[in-house]
Amino acid sequence: MKINKTIIGRLESIALPELAINDLQVRVDTGAKTSSLHVDNITKIVKDGQKCVTFDIHPDAHNVNSIVNCTAPISDIRNVKSSNGTAEQRYVIETNVTLGTETWPIEITLTDRSDMSYLMLFGREAIGKRFLVDPSKVFIHS
Repeated sequence: MKINKTIIGRLESIALPELAINDLQVRVDTGAKTSSLHVDNITKIVKDGQKCVTFDIHPDAHNVNSIVNCTAPISDIRNVKSSNGTAEQRYVIETNVTLGTETWPIEITLTDRSDMSYLMLFGREAIGKRFLVDPSKVFIHS
C-alpha cells in the first residue's frame, strides 16, 4: 500500500500568518491532542461584539525584546492537562498555520510555556491526516 503523506520531523519551522508570526520553531508532539503556544499578557476583551483575547508572543526565543502583540477571537475555553499532570483552563483560538507549502486552519491553546524548550507544541490534531512524523529528522521543511 502506498501512503501519500508528507513526512515531517520532530522539530519544524512554521508560520502563523494571521498572527504575523514567521519562522517559529515548534516541537511536533503526537502525544498532545491540541497544539499549544507560549504567550504572555493574556487579556480577554470584546471587539466588535465578539469575545476575543489579546496576547504577546516572543517569536524569537533568543531575542526576548522582539514582541508581537496579537488579537484573536476566542473559539473555546478548555480544561487542559499538561504533561506534568497539572490541569488548567486555557483559551483556544483558531488560526491558519503554514508548514512547507501547505496552509490550513488549526486550534491552538494559549498558555505559559516559559519553562519549555520550544514556544509551541504542534499537536496531532494539527498534524491530522496530512503528515507522517519521522522522529529521527528535524527541520525538513525549513
